[in-house]
Amino acid sequence: MAYAVRNLSVLAYANGFTLWHYKAGADRLAGVTAPDFFEDAADMLTAGDILMISASDGARILSIASGRNGVATAPLA
Repeated sequence: MAYAVRNLSVLAYANGFTLWHYKAGADRLAGVTAPDFFEDAADMLTAGDILMISASDGARILSIASGRNGVATAPLA
């Protein structure tokens, strides 16, 4: 399924850092973590932000990195 802005919310914000949550509903992690899934949120997400994802098959925490075309995500190490 496609990205839905209504499913993205801010959990905390301080000093230019934002902690986000995305409720993927019936979507699976593989789809939500695909490259450029969050491209439509490029104007809100900033490199260094943290994104928590709740999907139908589990959860994941990602960091936001700037990509060639806008938003790229990477698993937290």
